[in-house]
Amino acid sequence: MPLIYMEDLQKEYVTPKYSTAFGELVTGQRIEVGRLRFEPGEGAVEHAHPQEQVMYVISGRLRVDFPDEGEGGEIGPGDGFHAPPNVLHRVTALEPTIVLSCKDVLDGIGHKIAPGETDRLDELGKN
Repeated sequence: MPLIYMEDLQKEYVTPKYSTAFGELVTGQRIEVGRLRFEPGEGAVEHAHPQEQVMYVISGRLRVDFPDEGEGGEIGPGDGFHAPPNVLHRVTALEPTIVLSCKDVLDGIGHKIAPGETDRLDELGKN
């Protein structure tokens, strides 16, 4: 169905191996879009993935760091960042934050890590 009602989609932890991002995902054949939420202090640990990613802040504020690039900063509503494939990055919410996160789908995987990879959620007591 071409119409998507985000409020009707099941919310889930979308990248539990690296992140506490929680929200809805829409997956196509080549792109996956998530409306994701972070509480203050939550985010994504330093990681890289083969998918290209663009994240756009709807509300709240994020600290974004690219350690190997020596770049980073704070972004807020209307701002975003681009993480090229295989580039280390880290994201931390400075306040309650909602983002749109877009990744390409490679070998059937976009935001989601392979099934069963929930070790980080176990660590955080969120699983």
